[in-house]
Amino acid sequence: MKKLTARVVAALKLLSLEALLLGGVFLASFALFFYLVRVVFGAPTVAFDTWAFAQMDALRRAVPGLTAVMQAVTFFASLPFLVVAALVLPWWLRRRGAARAALAVFLAVAGAALLNQLLKTYFHRLRPSSALVQQLGLSFPSGHAMIGLSLYGCLAWLVWRRGHHPAWAAALVGWALLIGLTRVYLHVHYATDVLAGFAGAVLWLGLLRAGLKMFRPETVRGEK
Repeated sequence: MKKLTARVVAALKLLSLEALLLGGVFLASFALFFYLVRVVFGAPTVAFDTWAFAQMDALRRAVPGLTAVMQAVTFFASLPFLVVAALVLPWWLRRRGAARAALAVFLAVAGAALLNQLLKTYFHRLRPSSALVQQLGLSFPSGHAMIGLSLYGCLAWLVWRRGHHPAWAAALVGWALLIGLTRVYLHVHYATDVLAGFAGAVLWLGLLRAGLKMFRPETVRGEK
């Protein structure tokens, strides 16, 4: 108990502008997620989802060859890809002496996947009937959006913190957002599913960051 208390006190001492910003983002994501829950399940409205599908349908008509591109992009948050990424990336990071970063990447994917399945089972929203490709499972929140942003968001954080490469970090986050967009384009998720997935990913990454600071503090110079 004393050891846990000491860790909590040490974590509180780490409060900084970074912690305040992360806390603000965490709270905003929490509010967004539960607002979407209310919109989808409490006082159902399909206006936003219908509008989003209409925009994607117009884009598909304007650019006929875009569907194949979207199918290729969406693969990079598919189950086979995420399983490989969750194993290979941590292995590679450990070999480079970044054990804490390896743990962060593994937990980002594994934790987001577990949380996503729990949320899907609880809310039990069926997928759109207008899907362009066959897709099993439930709809809310989007697994591609949630687990994809957890993976690429974690990598973006590591890239920015370890190498101070904001452009690469922004590109990784942008890639995750594009993957979420493909789910609406392909009609395999409603737009509200995707937004909830993004919010869930930010919530999980915030909890993961706080947990690592508390229970796995930096012990190697330069490792964040």
